[in-house]
Amino acid sequence: MFDGVRKRLNAFRKEAKAHLKRELDEKTLERMLWDFETGLLESDVALPVAEDIVQSIRARLLGTKRKHADDILESALRDALGKVLSAKDFDFDEYIESAKKPINIVFVGINGTGKTTTIAKIAHRLKKSGYSIVIAAGDTHRAGASEQIGIHAKRLGVKLIEHQVGADPAAVVYDGVQYTRARHKDVLLADTAGRLHTKVGLMDQLKKICRVTSPDLVIFVDEMIAGNDAVVRAKMFNEVVGIDGSILTKADVDAKGGAAISIAYATGAPILFLGTGQEYDDMVKFQPEWLLDRLFEE
Repeated sequence: MFDGVRKRLNAFRKEAKAHLKRELDEKTLERMLWDFETGLLESDVALPVAEDIVQSIRARLLGTKRKHADDILESALRDALGKVLSAKDFDFDEYIESAKKPINIVFVGINGTGKTTTIAKIAHRLKKSGYSIVIAAGDTHRAGASEQIGIHAKRLGVKLIEHQVGADPAAVVYDGVQYTRARHKDVLLADTAGRLHTKVGLMDQLKKICRVTSPDLVIFVDEMIAGNDAVVRAKMFNEVVGIDGSILTKADVDAKGGAAISIAYATGAPILFLGTGQEYDDMVKFQPEWLLDRLFEE
């Protein structure tokens, strides 16, 4: 994963180091940065993010001479990317441990991105850590959605709150909140209808869910391979209900990697996990340093 961004970084580092053996003039630097920015865009890094990264590197490298050149280059690149990826210091596991119970977590995103499976993975992860879990089948829009999440709930041995197809999803999630409180459960995981960000009615429905149930966390789910489409969707959902974090699925597929960088930048919210397969354990905690180390592999 992240091969696209890594290749662009290594190409830029190689050329920059060659020029840094002497003083790096402005004309050469601008040409190199233009090529680098174009490469970032081709690797699904959104334009504002690419511009911010390039501007940060420009300020650090202009006029740099040979002494400590390699260290300065490495530091400039890491700092520029790290600033974007560390937009907000947030650890999901620490939050779950310390937050007042019960915790209401609402999952949002479009259809087909692995949202339901992601909810099951989170339920599995939390249950392994000793927490009691309830799932609310808030996707009442799609026929079969309740059955799908119900299969996971049965496998995992967790309570499912569900209503009939076409019911008010806010009522389902509200009932989930009330059940969780009454039974002294730890965490409610609320599924919602996968909706295109352009569907006004469904987005209003999502606003109602958040207004009525006051979630502690809203988590956006999309595919790593969706590239800039995922970035656009993340921005729209963030504007409508506010995103506290994102989970990107299909990170095991040949993704260029720019979407993770761009979503963190666009929403100001952290990437929490990466989905790496279909099994319940196929999810890794996202850490900026982990990504940076892989991006800077030769």
